[in-house]
Amino acid sequence: MTTPTDIDRKAPVIADHEIDITAPLDTVWSLHTRVNAWPSWNQEMTDASLDGPFEAGNSFMWTSYGFTVTSTIYEVDDQSRTLWGGEAQGITGTHEWRFEPTADGVHVTTIESFAGDPVDADTAGMQTLLDNSLVAWLGRLKTEAERH
Repeated sequence: MTTPTDIDRKAPVIADHEIDITAPLDTVWSLHTRVNAWPSWNQEMTDASLDGPFEAGNSFMWTSYGFTVTSTIYEVDDQSRTLWGGEAQGITGTHEWRFEPTADGVHVTTIESFAGDPVDADTAGMQTLLDNSLVAWLGRLKTEAERH
């Protein structure tokens, strides 16, 4: 398998969401890259574990909505972009995050693609699931970052 460098724009399901966060970039980036702490502020996550630094080539395990995934970090551009992905239960996902400083804080964009037989079998359902998941994740990130 070739390591992705971007989102698969031909995937049957693509979710693209963004949010403005009124907090310093350092705070938002730290929350994003401290995988082991995700369950402490993201209520949809019941487990998350990264052994080692948040850098390309390392993998982390996380459970959200009862779905456990092992993701490999493909790219990290310090405080501006991350790209990771993996396969679980027949679904291949690739997830990109972008962080842009603004006058009031940070503009965060997240895009994720889903492909695989389960996605093909229920594209509308998977689209709804992925959209809801990313909107919730962004909302939790905003709440936690602005709380600091």
